[in-house]
Amino acid sequence: MKVLIVGGKGQLGKSLMSTAPAGLEIVSHDIDTLDITDTVAVHRAVEAVRPEFVLNAAAYTAVDKAESEEDLAHAVNATAVGYLADAARKVCARFVHVSTDFVFDGLSGVPYAPDAPTAPLSAYGRTKLMGEKAAGNDALIIRTAWVYAPSGGNFVRTMLRLMSERPEVRVVADQIGTPTYAPGLAAALWSLAGKRATGLYHYTDAGACSWYDFAVAIQEEGLAAKLLDKEVPVIPISTADYSTAARRPHYSVLDKTSTFAAIGGPAPHWRANLRTMITEIKTNG
Repeated sequence: MKVLIVGGKGQLGKSLMSTAPAGLEIVSHDIDTLDITDTVAVHRAVEAVRPEFVLNAAAYTAVDKAESEEDLAHAVNATAVGYLADAARKVCARFVHVSTDFVFDGLSGVPYAPDAPTAPLSAYGRTKLMGEKAAGNDALIIRTAWVYAPSGGNFVRTMLRLMSERPEVRVVADQIGTPTYAPGLAAALWSLAGKRATGLYHYTDAGACSWYDFAVAIQEEGLAAKLLDKEVPVIPISTADYSTAARRPHYSVLDKTSTFAAIGGPAPHWRANLRTMITEIKTNG
């Protein structure tokens, strides 16, 4: 079976490659080989492979920069999704697309179900919601949050670096969500795709925490693995103390009940997956 992965060099793209089921023939594209905002190029690339699945792991993810570059964010997160979905339909391929918890406003007191009303606060969230609509009702759409992996730019790697360089770190404590280990997300995507699922699903690790809680855990695991050689104060701050261009939801925990039922069980707790990643960094660098 042939599969086309778009965004293959990103955190999720690499994880999709490393967790792919045996027997697949995978073609991977990234920005250096395919401009997904070029409809002709997209149709040509999909036609050349004629895959059974097109997995879109590409996105404009610079949340704050999107406030001043919303046209570019829209081109990548929405318009290009429509191109990919249309090209997939043309060759009778199933389309799989990844979205975000930022489609919600964070005012809920309980985890957001897939059918909960959306109300994005930022340009990034708006463009990702438009991307969901562009993907179409026949697509498989998985919303996720706080994705990290052993390589690439992410919160875990940034915290490890800052904790080794600074006398203290200050981290927002009033934004609540759930981290997601990219290889676990990739495995869930493969499982749902293999079941020919369509519609909206949510996937993150189990549990919930603030960015502050996450940072404290990163330091504890980093010290235990000897990736850090000293403990530094982790100072909790409020969103108001950390000004950013984009507004972020204060609470964006996703309800994964239907997803966990579909894939045969819950994801590991975020703390367990954090330890897995820290171990991998220690082992492989």
